[in-house]
Order: sequence, then C-alpha cells, then structure tokens
Amino acid sequence: MKTPKRIQPLIDEGLIDEVICQLMSGKEATVFMVRCGDEIRCAKVYKEANKRSFKKAAQYQEGRKSRNSRRARAMEKGSKYGKNQQEEAWQNAEVDALYLLADAGVRVPEAYGCYDGVLLMELITDDEGEVALRLNDVVMPAEQAREDHQVVMVYVQRMLCAGVVHGDLSEFNVLVDAYGPVIIDLPQAVDAAANNNAKSMLQRDVNNMTNYYGQFDPDLLATNYAEEMWALYEKSELFPDTQLSGFFAESTEAADVDTVLEEIKAAFAEEEARLERIHEANQVE
Repeated sequence: MKTPKRIQPLIDEGLIDEVICQLMSGKEATVFMVRCGDEIRCAKVYKEANKRSFKKAAQYQEGRKSRNSRRARAMEKGSKYGKNQQEEAWQNAEVDALYLLADAGVRVPEAYGCYDGVLLMELITDDEGEVALRLNDVVMPAEQAREDHQVVMVYVQRMLCAGVVHGDLSEFNVLVDAYGPVIIDLPQAVDAAANNNAKSMLQRDVNNMTNYYGQFDPDLLATNYAEEMWALYEKSELFPDTQLSGFFAESTEAADVDTVLEEIKAAFAEEEARLERIHEANQVE
C-alpha cells in the first residue's frame, strides 16, 4: 500500500521497512501493520489535535506535570509552542504508560518508541498469527468470562497501584490472544493521585468491563471492585498482591452531626481566645 506521509520519515530512518496494511482508524489515531526487518509490528499514527474527536481531553490531562518549567509555562499560556508541546506530551503519554504498566505486571503491547507522533509497538496476534480480536468481537462461556474478568480486575488493580487509571477502558480497548486479555489504547491514562476525576474514571472502567463479561456470567454484575479498590487505595492499603473480594459495603453508620458542630464551635472559641490574648498583650506593650 502507499506509505502514509507521517510514516515516511521512519522508513527514511530505517525504523520501518514496509507498510503492509491499515488495521483500524479510530477517534485518536490510525493503526497500520508494518514490517521492521524480520518482525511484523504495528505503527500507531496519532491524529492532529484539530482532527481528533476524543472528548474532554483537558479532563484527562489534568494533573500531568512537565519536567521542563519553560514547557509547562508555555502549555499553560496556550502559545503555539505550548500547544505543540502539549500535543507531544499527549502522544508520549501512551508510550510512557506502556513501559510503566509492563513493569507493573499488566499485559500491554511491548512499546518500541514514539517518533514524531508515530508509536511503534508489538502486534498482538492469535495462535495462527492473525491479528488478535478485540474483546467486543469475542463470545465465551460463563467460566471463561469469570476467569478473564478476574484477570482484568487484577490488571486494573496493578495499574492503580502504579498510580494509573486507564480512563477509557472498555471491550473496545482490550485484545484477546491465546494467553488472555491485553490492555491497549492508553494516551488518555490519568494520574490517580493528581486527577480529580480519577475515581469516577476508575468506576467507569470497572463497570464497562464488568457489564461486558456480565453478559456471559450475570453473577459478575453483583461485584463492586471499583469501590473496594479505591477505598483501599485512599488508605494506602492497596498493593499488587492484595486479594480482593469483589464486594464493598458502604458504611451505614450515621454521622454524628451534633458532635462535629460542637468541635467546630470549640475550635472557633479557642481561636477567638488566642486572638484576644494577642490583642491584650499588644495593649500592654
């Protein structure tokens, strides 16, 4: 096929030898199958910001920090340079997440680097060497659904322990090969500690996966891994090997409002007394 303009520089540099075919085109990128020497990989070509239809991008970028102070100031001001840097940061976020999560024990495609808006990574295939199916194209017996759902929940848990929430996890962002689920599409991954939307995104990720697997095993619909994970995470008690039950009981203990109000009043009274003492001391002087 004709070489896409954005991939040509990688061919010129010898990073890619041949573009075989287009695999898919989504809201944020177009993915091609490419040959790199003797290996078949995929090249994810990110769309330019004005052509990307990913909604609420700013919500996902909240909390992302730039190590370069000049770059950070430019991004805040929204200058042309800043917009370019912001776009580069968006593209590099995925390759950074892939390296981080692979180290954390999450099955993701192996990343080979991001070059001028083109991410080179492993092509996930099935036993016959064909491109692996997306989860939304897979049907399974209840037993397999339970097993794979548990695997995905462990991956979400490991991601959270690494400080990452996928933010757009669904049956469309999971591939399935002979060894099970593989998590893909991570440019919007958020910092769990720095993004105010992290909890709601985690809940949505978990609910999406539970609802999909729940089609094959309805018992899964009664689980509540998101609340359980987040409650432990907030208390710094969530670890990669923490055994989760899948259930979470909300506290039914009513708040003692009267006691809280009394404590607030006491604090105000103490502060007023302190200020009065300072005032009297100044008067004596």
